[in-house]
Amino acid sequence: MSTPPPLRRPNGFWAFLRVLGRGFNVVRLVVLNLVFFFLLSIVLLLIIGGVAANRVARTVKDGSVLVIQPKGELVEQYSIEPLQRALQGLSGEPPRQVQLRDLTGAIDAAAHDARISRILLLPDQLQGGGFAALREAGAALDRFRAAGKPVIAWGVNLDQGQYYLAAHADRILLDPQGGVMITGLANYRLFYKDLLDKLGVDVHLFRVGRYKSAAEPYILDHASDDSKAADGFWMNGLWGEYIDEVAGLRKLDPATVRADIDQLPQAIDRTGGDLAKLAQDERLVDGTATREQLDTMLRKAGVPAGDKPQEGFRQVGLERYVANLDRDDAFGPGVAVVVAEGEIVGGKQPQGSVGGESTAALIRAARHDRRTKALVLRIDSPGGEVYAAEQIRREVELTRAAGIPVVVSMGNVAASGGYWIGMNADRIYADPNTITGSIGIFGMYYAVPGALDKIGIHSDGVGTGPMAGAFDVTRPLDPKAGQVIQAIINKGYRDFVGKVAQARGKSFEAIDAIAQGRVWTGRQALERGLVDQLGGLDAALDQAAALARLGKNYRVRYVEEPLGGLQQFLLGVNQSAMVQIAQGYGLRLPDWLAELPRLAPELKLLRTAQAGRPNVYAYCFCAPR
Repeated sequence: MSTPPPLRRPNGFWAFLRVLGRGFNVVRLVVLNLVFFFLLSIVLLLIIGGVAANRVARTVKDGSVLVIQPKGELVEQYSIEPLQRALQGLSGEPPRQVQLRDLTGAIDAAAHDARISRILLLPDQLQGGGFAALREAGAALDRFRAAGKPVIAWGVNLDQGQYYLAAHADRILLDPQGGVMITGLANYRLFYKDLLDKLGVDVHLFRVGRYKSAAEPYILDHASDDSKAADGFWMNGLWGEYIDEVAGLRKLDPATVRADIDQLPQAIDRTGGDLAKLAQDERLVDGTATREQLDTMLRKAGVPAGDKPQEGFRQVGLERYVANLDRDDAFGPGVAVVVAEGEIVGGKQPQGSVGGESTAALIRAARHDRRTKALVLRIDSPGGEVYAAEQIRREVELTRAAGIPVVVSMGNVAASGGYWIGMNADRIYADPNTITGSIGIFGMYYAVPGALDKIGIHSDGVGTGPMAGAFDVTRPLDPKAGQVIQAIINKGYRDFVGKVAQARGKSFEAIDAIAQGRVWTGRQALERGLVDQLGGLDAALDQAAALARLGKNYRVRYVEEPLGGLQQFLLGVNQSAMVQIAQGYGLRLPDWLAELPRLAPELKLLRTAQAGRPNVYAYCFCAPR
């Protein structure tokens, strides 16, 4: 019987690999377990914090000051997803967007809340927000003051948008090292023609409308004279509204306010560069105070001491107070509100953009909801794709045909495609500061034969006829193809003007005379018959309720894409004390998670541009800075 060969031990190399493999496996399991327990701890923390947050949110003590410190953009509707907003909160930063309805709703509720004694407005971290939205927020502050409660504004450095809101306060105070910087409106844009020429990209513009200048940056290296003339007209109108309102609120002469702004360099020299003193001399503010002096001032005015050592007075923040408000308006018949905010794009789009399919679906859902007795379409949009705008307009028309009155409320901008989607409403309301009109249309076509030449690539071949391959982007644009595109644009303009004429009960020629892509302020649009009345969202809601015969005590319901359970949970726990609780446990995410890229606005047109076909837009780049 043969003896079995002895077992061979693996050599050192393979033994090392096996040990290394086991080591990697152990490390993998440890890492997975750590990640699992980390995520589990976050979920438990959110649950515990959510319970605590709800408890804190419902505790607003007597004598509290409502502290309004909006950080970020003032918007009609969140475009930041709930998860992202929760991550921003955990990073130590509040969401960089503030909904206008939350702000005005909180102010109106506080006006009749016996627990709130006054408002402290801290506006110097508010970014963006058009003058129409700021005017509505200011009107809410005026209603609060009319209820017999004071508003105090304090800031360090206030720009003209932040000051526009602060001007509605009973008293404006600046930090001694601060100032107010009001310089006027400007609309400077970037022009890309020279860059595109260097890259060898040919951009062909087809438009109807003498003043339709949205695509000029791709074909010129400077603004056209027509564009400057038209922009100067509506911006001076908007600036006049600003000066008149600020002067009225501060009891100053508008001519003096305008002169002080125009002579800013000389005025600063007179005060030795002291902006705070200059603001006092020009009566834009009532005095100076450090933040500690402000706290002492409120205490002397009878505000109780704060509940926390770091709080100099008893207070409740905007987010926490909003979370405390009742949300029972969604039940029962009333007025439905659909928000159309952002660029108009085809298909389904998230909040913050207007999707041809998604926004049309929201209007359709409101129409088929038995609770909807009237519809308000709140528009804050510079326009975008023509067909997407037409999809939404058709739903407005169908809603009226179903016997449901539709009222449009224009926010900061309702221009070009933003005007298109609401033109068929029963009534159109605009704020005096709304930017609207821009009734015009243009198309752009891109070709890249020059760019290919630069890298040694050339296009050649044959076609079955004169139009075969005419829209091949690797070849120069054939003049016959250009003739086709221009005919399409001409037809689109006739459709736009014709639809407006029919909706407004005017002749084609009358609308064509005020169209041509020209931009108007809300007041200028009223004078030209493009809108029916000046007023904000509240006025539009009242009009819709009146048309539906709902009486004065009607309900308002916002029609939005429903949130999932996880989204609602994350949104809820991030609205009050959750951030403080998470930070108390040392949980803080990197700040860069909250940063969003910002592109030059003109580049938006390239996002959805399609090669080899005309890209047709009703768009207006008309947001002054």
